[in-house]
Amino acid sequence: MPQKPTLDGLEQVWVRRWEDEGVYRFDRSKPREQVFAIDTPPPTVSGALHMGHVFSYTHTDIMARYQRMIGKSVFYPIGWDDNGLPTERRVQNVYGVRCDPSLPYDPEFVPPDKPGKREVPISRRNFVELCHKLTAVDEQAFEEMWRRVGLSIDWKLLYTTISDESRAVSQRAFLRNLLRGEAYLAEAPTLWDVTYRTAVAQAELEDREWPGAFHRVSFYGEKGPVWIETTRPELIPACVALVAHPDDERYQELIGTSVLTPLFGVEVPVLAHRLAEPDKGTGIAMICTFGDVTDVTWWRELQLPTRPVIGWDGRMLPEPPEGVEEEPYKELAGKTVHSARERIVELLREAGDLDGEPRPVSRAVKFYERGDKPLEIVTTRQWYIRNGGRDEELRQRLLERGGELGWHPPHMKVRYDNWVEGLNGDWLISRQRFFGVPFPVWYPVDDSGQPRHDAPILPTEDMLPVDPSSDVPPGYTEEQRGVPGGFAADPDVMDTWATSSLTPQIAGRWGSDDDLFRRVFPADLRPQSHEIIRTWLFSTVVRSHAEFGTLPWSDVAISGWVLDPDRKKMSKSKGNVVTPLALLDQHGSDAVRYWAASGRYGVDTAFDAGQLKIGRRLAIKILNASKFVLSMAESDGEVTEPLDLAMLAALSDVAREAGEALAGYDHTRALEAVERFFWAFCDDYLELVKARAYETGPAAASAHAALRQALDVLLRLFAPFLPFVTEEVWSWWQEGSVHRASWPELERGAGDPAVLTVASDVLRQVRKAKSEAKLSMRAEVSRLTVWASDAELVRLAQDDLCAAGNVEEFVLDRGEELGEELKVEVALG
Repeated sequence: MPQKPTLDGLEQVWVRRWEDEGVYRFDRSKPREQVFAIDTPPPTVSGALHMGHVFSYTHTDIMARYQRMIGKSVFYPIGWDDNGLPTERRVQNVYGVRCDPSLPYDPEFVPPDKPGKREVPISRRNFVELCHKLTAVDEQAFEEMWRRVGLSIDWKLLYTTISDESRAVSQRAFLRNLLRGEAYLAEAPTLWDVTYRTAVAQAELEDREWPGAFHRVSFYGEKGPVWIETTRPELIPACVALVAHPDDERYQELIGTSVLTPLFGVEVPVLAHRLAEPDKGTGIAMICTFGDVTDVTWWRELQLPTRPVIGWDGRMLPEPPEGVEEEPYKELAGKTVHSARERIVELLREAGDLDGEPRPVSRAVKFYERGDKPLEIVTTRQWYIRNGGRDEELRQRLLERGGELGWHPPHMKVRYDNWVEGLNGDWLISRQRFFGVPFPVWYPVDDSGQPRHDAPILPTEDMLPVDPSSDVPPGYTEEQRGVPGGFAADPDVMDTWATSSLTPQIAGRWGSDDDLFRRVFPADLRPQSHEIIRTWLFSTVVRSHAEFGTLPWSDVAISGWVLDPDRKKMSKSKGNVVTPLALLDQHGSDAVRYWAASGRYGVDTAFDAGQLKIGRRLAIKILNASKFVLSMAESDGEVTEPLDLAMLAALSDVAREAGEALAGYDHTRALEAVERFFWAFCDDYLELVKARAYETGPAAASAHAALRQALDVLLRLFAPFLPFVTEEVWSWWQEGSVHRASWPELERGAGDPAVLTVASDVLRQVRKAKSEAKLSMRAEVSRLTVWASDAELVRLAQDDLCAAGNVEEFVLDRGEELGEELKVEVALG
């Protein structure tokens, strides 16, 4: 035991020793019923960890430590989510490059020392190599941070979502989805981000307010002008119909006829559909291919043709769509959407087809969650997985799966239900990017040089992972790539969620280590935040249901967000993010964990630096109280004194309450119970027993034994929350690690906790009297009079009370006639 215990430097000492001694190593020899498996979220490594990460990951670690202490072999892996758009953007910014798949690989390429304003184009292979290089640096920083926070991860179980193992698992699952008909290729209208040049899935959308204007425009009908109002006049050349509600009397005669589009003179039908809104604008709208998702619904249900005018780059296509004359389309060709809108308004005004001036309006527009421009809808060929969006029977089965899960807290289930019930299409899983898991698909090329998408060439599972852009399908040679009679690779990669949805399979080594997989799947716990219930949680349920016919885990624990002191969500864009490193340096890891543990599952928690100070004070108090206890003579004696028995009985109740709370995923209640007892133990019991503990004889031996029993139990109760200080103190007097010790189950014995409660109440009133008199706590009390309804409880602690309060004369009387349980009168000096 050190002369001057300190918290400083504990993290560096114990992180190294835990790893060297394999304290958190998963024991895979245990049968499944003795395993607690966690499907740990793999953080995206393209940014920096923030306090929100520390908050939620600490919650998981508390549960892992508790499960380990109750005898489970804890499967607690960590992964890095290192593929996808965030990594690509970071590589572009750090190295000043952009990927051009048409360029050949340059084995000698070195990125510029200082990125210039113009990004250097490089081949896909060169680009992917830079992605791997940068993520390796980021991942090392993440690992150091998680070790510093004290996560009891088994680092030998580390995985990355772009590794060969992960790609093999992801491709194997996709191929099986494809062979069962759950995955399919389709050409369809697709939400498209023009900045990232990629398709976007429903789960990645968010609505943002966006400025625009209503334009009142005239179409030409047989009986005169037909006025519509639109915010997107640039899409008039893409118009394929007008639509009105079937019950709108204003347009009854018009429905079934045709009109001509302004400027372009294209004949389009006037149709009826229930989604038309009579009270919006003029009550009749143009259907364009495509302006928004309602256009897609109308186009599909009314079986309309397509006239696309917007390209993948967000500009108007250079050639007009079929049926549209080049004049005046050439005025719009190649322009951005914004410039095309300005020009067509000028043309409409000149032609007399614009009524008045555009009327400004702000409306909700769909964005990719990472994008900064409104999404367009373009027609593309994409891969989908069936998720119940178009299959009512599957939708109901997935809703039932949600009901089978143990939700912590239970009210989070409604977010899952609302998402599944609101699905309007299958899960789009393909992305037009470069750093991701390739689709394991080739296509035969016909005599005209076109890929046969209806006849895919698939690898066998023993070939996985494959990269069709560099690997050759069975029966072909590299010389046949891209030539008639040869083959072509599928150019796309999987959405990162399509891989992340398989984290239980990846971590459990599905397909490569079947013995391990049987021991850890389905997992026991999926911890995550609430905003990705619709993406990560739901997609993992979809994949497990399809492949195994079961849930991927039995329970899910949903953390809330970390808010700033003004209760606003922390985000980089708002500039209110708090990073953990400085706080860990200033307050210590246990203090930061204490703050995190103060937030319950499912509750958004404001960041409070004051909580860190309280946590540090608690850790320091554990050091000092432990030093006091261990400075007493070690005793083999029994606990016999009433006050000692009362304290241990109260501690037994606390241990049971904390265990029940943790078993019910309520770490905050567990910590509150233990902390409340600990402060009372230090402030009251230690003061009451101190004088006796310094003596000799059976009464002192009782105190010594009780103190050591209490310290043993308290260290184990605090261990899941404050792993560093508890391990440090444990090492002063115990063998092995406190984190491999069992969760305490203390016999309650014959003690009555009420003895300690009433003795503490009396002692506090004695202290208060001395404090008000501005006297030392060691000042003498000439007479202490206590009236108590249960005087016998006070009598059992009388000697300890007199010693702690320095009482000369003690008078005890029953207090029934007072109408109160306890009254104390203190005579000083």
